[in-house]
Amino acid sequence: MNILCLFLLTTLLACSNAFAPSIGGLKVVTQLEMAGGEDAAAPLVSGADLEMMLTEWDQPLVVDAYATWCGPCVLMAPEFEAAAQELKGKVRFVKIDTDKDEAMAARLNIMGLPTLLFLDKFTGGEGKDEESEAKAVLKGRLEGAIRKEQIMEFCEHYFFDGPEPKPL
Repeated sequence: MNILCLFLLTTLLACSNAFAPSIGGLKVVTQLEMAGGEDAAAPLVSGADLEMMLTEWDQPLVVDAYATWCGPCVLMAPEFEAAAQELKGKVRFVKIDTDKDEAMAARLNIMGLPTLLFLDKFTGGEGKDEESEAKAVLKGRLEGAIRKEQIMEFCEHYFFDGPEPKPL
């Protein structure tokens, strides 16, 4: 009897996203949504994709390093996507799953989740060898979940000379 109850409870919880898109006013985020679907403003990228983006700049870049098991990451996913939608065309937003791409997470020195990296094109001085020069500069790094408005404030500050955001 206990095994049957446990099975039914597990099945109910597994199906909850299909039947309850919001619980207590909070949106339930599926793993597909969290990872950025095909048409997401903040798509999921691999480490190789990110490497390519760091050499071909057209816009500032915000990277969300996350994991599917991370509670704060799940809470921040819709906020990150909303900020990406609003700043589309001005700032590029991408997500990288630290469990699927551990090597890149290590290279980015990701120690806590979620971590947001605010990157911009490096504009060095003249007379330097372009091959040896850095391609990107880290404008800011933030660990912990934040809301859409805060993400946008940090983008405004780091990329468009806006005022410094209030402390979190």
